[in-house]
Amino acid sequence: MSAINADRMDLIDSAVRSALRPVSIAIEDESHLHAGHAGAKTGMGHFHVVVVAEAFEGLRMLQRHRLIYDAVGNLMQTDIHALRIDAKAPSELQVST
Repeated sequence: MSAINADRMDLIDSAVRSALRPVSIAIEDESHLHAGHAGAKTGMGHFHVVVVAEAFEGLRMLQRHRLIYDAVGNLMQTDIHALRIDAKAPSELQVST
């Protein structure tokens, strides 16, 4: 992972935490998987975010994704080429017994 993408991951983390106050968030830089892809030429990153937040309770997948896209806002124009999203409500997590 490049230092630039590490900084971008910090920006994504901060934006999502501020907007959604998630129970948990994990961000992975997947840019290396897209080397040679036309979008990679822009220099912007490809990221995978996994977010668990109360804000997702009762929402459909598209609504959850919109909340995350709203949270990252302008980063989609300046730093993020692609964002793969897994968004779950805490009630959807499996509890092992």
